[in-house]
Amino acid sequence: MDNERGLAVSAANRTGLRLQWSPVIAGALAAAALSVILIGFGAAVGLGVSSSSPSWRDASAALALLSGLYLILQALVSFGVGGYIAGRAQRVIGATPSDEIDSRDGLHGLTAWALAVILGATIVALVGLSTARPVVQNRPSATAAEPLLSAELDRLYRSVRRPANLDIGYERAEAGRILLTSSGRSGVSSDDRSYLIQQVAAATGLPAAEAEKRVDSVMGDARTAIQRSRRSAVILAFSVAAALLFGAVAAWAAAGAGGRHRDGAALPEWMGGRPTTAVPIV
Repeated sequence: MDNERGLAVSAANRTGLRLQWSPVIAGALAAAALSVILIGFGAAVGLGVSSSSPSWRDASAALALLSGLYLILQALVSFGVGGYIAGRAQRVIGATPSDEIDSRDGLHGLTAWALAVILGATIVALVGLSTARPVVQNRPSATAAEPLLSAELDRLYRSVRRPANLDIGYERAEAGRILLTSSGRSGVSSDDRSYLIQQVAAATGLPAAEAEKRVDSVMGDARTAIQRSRRSAVILAFSVAAALLFGAVAAWAAAGAGGRHRDGAALPEWMGGRPTTAVPIV
């Protein structure tokens, strides 16, 4: 009776899709590390999908598209390597059907992909919090418009007559909030426009006519900058989603290839394996 129960437990263990966490963690760490290296290299050569620099808004659509394609390519490579390690390092215990082995390999690759994504998202969140906290502490009046429309705000309040020790931080933040409404359907209201003209004239010492001309010019530039920023945000979101989706497929396929390589089969041609030639039957 005990013998039959032990055989039943052993058969259940062989047929269940059970994870081995050591290969999964190894594959996830390798994928995350390689992804950081490739993204850093792409940013160094100018293929960043987004940037905090105002000059990024003037980048062409072709450069933004090329940056998105590079993000997808690095995801295929990094998650493919991580999936291959997860499938290659998995141990097959006992006699298991080949289709179940392929399912286990793919599951290990997909789990390594998910763990690498969570690890990468955690790192990005921590870096974002560490860089945003000093800005909030040092500039309590800063708004979301400050990094986006910093050049426009500089041009709006530029003056050689203003004293050097005059703090206009709150005025800049208030003007930034007004300029953010320029890209809306109704645009900047007439009251806000008149108020902004008065503030600029008082802070810069310009005549009312010149202040009005400067405000109208800056509002047009701000509207263009916001539209370009939205375009970059859409490209970034689409590129990240496509990279993660293709990365999951690459991790699953590479894990299956790694498992077959572990079992003695040759690597497929798309992973650098030698092409196999069929032997003619005489």
